[in-house]
Amino acid sequence: MTLPGGGPTPGARSPGPDDELVLPRRPTIGDSLRAEGAKGAVIATASTLVFLGVVAIAIVNSPGWARVRDVFFSWEDFAESWPDVFSGFWLNVQMFVIAEVLVLVLALVLAVLRSIPGPVFFPLRLLAIVYTDLFRGIPTLLVILLLGFGMPALRLQGLPTSEMFWGIVALVLVYSAYVAEVYRAGIDSVHPSQRAAARSLGLGQWQAMRFVILPQAVRRVVPPLLNDFVGLQKETALVAVLGVREAVREAQIYSTTNFDYTSYLGAALLFIVVTIPLARFTDYLIARGRRRKESRGG
Repeated sequence: MTLPGGGPTPGARSPGPDDELVLPRRPTIGDSLRAEGAKGAVIATASTLVFLGVVAIAIVNSPGWARVRDVFFSWEDFAESWPDVFSGFWLNVQMFVIAEVLVLVLALVLAVLRSIPGPVFFPLRLLAIVYTDLFRGIPTLLVILLLGFGMPALRLQGLPTSEMFWGIVALVLVYSAYVAEVYRAGIDSVHPSQRAAARSLGLGQWQAMRFVILPQAVRRVVPPLLNDFVGLQKETALVAVLGVREAVREAQIYSTTNFDYTSYLGAALLFIVVTIPLARFTDYLIARGRRRKESRGG
């Protein structure tokens, strides 16, 4: 540093040969990507808000908005129907949890039966194929109606007559067919060398499947399994056709009594509260698995 006259500033030290030269930091590719990402997030947020604003204005200014507001968005009816709808939703949660546990077990058995090699096990493979094709081909609502109304009508000794019981059975039968295919895809994704290595170590066919194949297969199919369970949670509402007083049935009872559909909005919000976090968790698992695969070089 120098004085205006050209002399050095008193007390200032002249740079020596050992002093480091500090250069300004140059922008990196990561800085550019972060800047572009932040800019994109701002643009996406702004465009979303504008879109929602336009939609809201169009709805509010529509000719029938006043009637729709009174029938679908009545705060008084929402507060009045909420206790019964929420109580009914607890049945949806119970059905979902019970059905999920049973589906995981039955679907795994089906997938294993279909994956057993050898001609001696062909009848078991055929049985699993027929089951899967049958219950994937019939709409869930029809299965619920057939079991819910047909099985109690048989009046067999010891046969349950509960509508909720047969609704859960129908959901388990249908979703086990879908989840079995997810399991089977995971089993088929394990390289055949894994099975061969297990057999070379002295493990039997079932031991290789249990200790080598299945642990790898289950880890790989967790995200698609969660996707199926999002659908299962929603389809518990179909059991309402049997008269089970779950959330949708309670909303229907209130709407037919008070000629207002706001109760359906309350039921929809309850399902959203459960399914959206589960869907986002599924997306997180998928993204994490993709990052791990990329870090290992594909």
